[in-house]
Amino acid sequence: MDLDLRLVRYFVTVADELHFGRAAAKLFISQPTLSKQIRKLEADVGGPLLQRDSRHVTLTARGERFLRLSRQLLATADRMLREPAPGHLRIAHIFELDTGRTVADAFLAAHPGVQLVQSQMDSARQLTALLDDHLDVALIRVTSALQAAHPTGWRHALLRLEPFWLVGRPGDPHRTSASVHERPLEVFADAPGTALYNVHGRYLSSLERHTGLELRWLGNPGTFETCHAALDRAPGRAHLLEFDSYARRYAALGVPVHRPRELQPVYPWSLAWREGEQPETIEAFLEIAKETAGRLRWLHPERADAAPLWTPPEDLDGG
Repeated sequence: MDLDLRLVRYFVTVADELHFGRAAAKLFISQPTLSKQIRKLEADVGGPLLQRDSRHVTLTARGERFLRLSRQLLATADRMLREPAPGHLRIAHIFELDTGRTVADAFLAAHPGVQLVQSQMDSARQLTALLDDHLDVALIRVTSALQAAHPTGWRHALLRLEPFWLVGRPGDPHRTSASVHERPLEVFADAPGTALYNVHGRYLSSLERHTGLELRWLGNPGTFETCHAALDRAPGRAHLLEFDSYARRYAALGVPVHRPRELQPVYPWSLAWREGEQPETIEAFLEIAKETAGRLRWLHPERADAAPLWTPPEDLDGG
């Protein structure tokens, strides 16, 4: 006898609902059809799995055991269906920030035969894509709100605490550090209340609350080139609070960058992957990402003097 996984799924749904009408609606089939399919499953396995009368549905002792095994069977089947195509791995990046790309380069150097399928999306969209099996690994900021929205089905581990720098105006003197209070502080991010306010924006809002600073929100141009052009056109004296990924590119073009003196904000990037046993390709990517983090001391960022590291209190992976 071959066990029909479709009937097993029907049974698990009835067991979860303990009501044929609700289960049928959830499965988008009629109640008589569902009852007939459950009877067929019971005939296939040689005994009753459910007790039902006009008012109640309960599991038999055999049904309890069958339910436990059914969940294991369906979880295994789902993992088999999720197995990525041989030689493919799906990841995503956030604009031109370099954490994911550094890991991708290290992975491809060790596994040149693997094809990376790469997309661009923010943390919230990455997690949704991961859980919907559109990504194999995500690189995100893990917050309590994100965890509350998606409490199960994934795991995560801190990969990098990316420091922020203060980027001056072209022509400013070069200094090692500067105060966050000496000039207005600007950010390339979408402000609260706008349609594109996101996980990065909420990080900056938390920094505002912690420091008492009032940030100047400049919108999010995205690529480094457009950010650089906006900085060149910017009037007045101010500091731009910028990720290490971009700040070092400003410095390479001669724009002065300084470490914040009072505190060192760091952005916690975490690897995320689905629960359960992982294919070898994903395991290899996770291992190389952790090796890269250790080699580059990503969890031990430099800072000015004794400036304390800072992450928002809602970050689950923080400093």
